[in-house]
Amino acid sequence: MPRISLIHATPLAIDPVVAAFREEWPDASVFNFLEDSLTTDLKAAGSIDDSIVQRFHVLARYATETGADGILFTCSAFGSAIESVAEKYSSLPVLKPNEAMFEEALGLGNRIAMIATFEPSVPSMQREFEAMASRLNPAATLETACVPEAMDALANGDAETHNRLIAAAAEEFADRDVLMLAQFSMASARPNVLGKISIPVLTSPMSAVRKLRMTLGNA
Repeated sequence: MPRISLIHATPLAIDPVVAAFREEWPDASVFNFLEDSLTTDLKAAGSIDDSIVQRFHVLARYATETGADGILFTCSAFGSAIESVAEKYSSLPVLKPNEAMFEEALGLGNRIAMIATFEPSVPSMQREFEAMASRLNPAATLETACVPEAMDALANGDAETHNRLIAAAAEEFADRDVLMLAQFSMASARPNVLGKISIPVLTSPMSAVRKLRMTLGNA
């Protein structure tokens, strides 16, 4: 039974990805590591610095020492730190939170949209998307919107408002080829979004779990 370590920078990401594993890969053994000061410290620093990168290496080392067969980071604002970890621990799959979702989206069309709820994550995600698009689908374009009020609502326990705000923002992209919901914590809004638009709607936890399962030979 594969052992997967999930590393989180916010508690809001835990339930959506655990639910995705339960639906897509129930046989996996899933363990959660939460270090939620990372989000606060990134906001204060303004960008990923060496100290944040080193903290990601500490988390990854602990995960490997506990026997992880794969590591999934759920914190979308820390792309370069996760890339550094992936280079060091190349003997096992180390996934950035959105890479699987980006791959799926790039296979579905050229006019791609993304909604986020955590503003600091958007620049690094745009760079990651553009780098992947240059390899997989150079014709693809990305449009983004951010709804920070939705994350605030979810942090205050108001999932209904969170989902409603994201669904309202999604209507702007109704004629695109595919819509991505950027943060793991946004997965609960997908049914609401599908009630507003008819294009494919991807969530990062579901895409990530599918990719991990295929990578580890359990398709």
